[in-house]
Amino acid sequence: MKILVVDDDRRIVKTTRDILKIQGHEPVVAYSGEEGVEKVRTEQPDCVLMDIKMPGISGIEALMLMKQITPALPVVLVSAYATNEMMDEARQAGAYAVLSKPLNIQMLLSFLALLRKEESILVVDDDPAFSKTLKDILTLRGYQVQTESEPRNVLGDLEKNYKLVVVLDLKLGAVNGVDVMTDIRAKYPGKPVVLVTGYKNEMGESIERACKIGVNTCLYKPFETDDLFQIIEEIRLMKLQNLLASA
Repeated sequence: MKILVVDDDRRIVKTTRDILKIQGHEPVVAYSGEEGVEKVRTEQPDCVLMDIKMPGISGIEALMLMKQITPALPVVLVSAYATNEMMDEARQAGAYAVLSKPLNIQMLLSFLALLRKEESILVVDDDPAFSKTLKDILTLRGYQVQTESEPRNVLGDLEKNYKLVVVLDLKLGAVNGVDVMTDIRAKYPGKPVVLVTGYKNEMGESIERACKIGVNTCLYKPFETDDLFQIIEEIRLMKLQNLLASA
């Protein structure tokens, strides 16, 4: 990704830039809020890491101007001495988070990986046509997608690499999707699960069971793929914010 680093401390900029380069990102640098705003306009970065206190306009002021140019731009502010008032002001202005200096580099890299949608989505459905269509649509949206038709393989799929969310059909041949969800919950208690079904009336009792277990939501086939995409994006945004909040 193209990452804009904005800080008047040139040593911090160089260190951050070198780390981002090593990790395969494309760093762009600016040494003031004004220059950062201009780089957003000309370079169109995917993310901004910006100091709050700089000569000229502050990081918060620069953030507000950046949001006017690109409203959805993820901006993370950093500060060695951020007050609670400053942090509240930054969040109200649209910052993803305010992090303390020195930055937790591993956390930052995890954040960027999630922002880049490196974590995949597992689609569990015994209808190959549905799975392929959903995979194609989500792939076009930038996500990595793995499909699975065998319920017994789901836990093994989750062990191989991290899955952001599981999209799980409620009727998998002779297997009830809620039983699969129960197995997922036992091993991965916080794993987001979105149920899908074409049998709303027939599977009413199963849907109630799923709600008690803690399903994120249930979509009824045929559903608008934009609805699923919005749910996945909300899950991803919540994880991004939780990741930064733990720093």
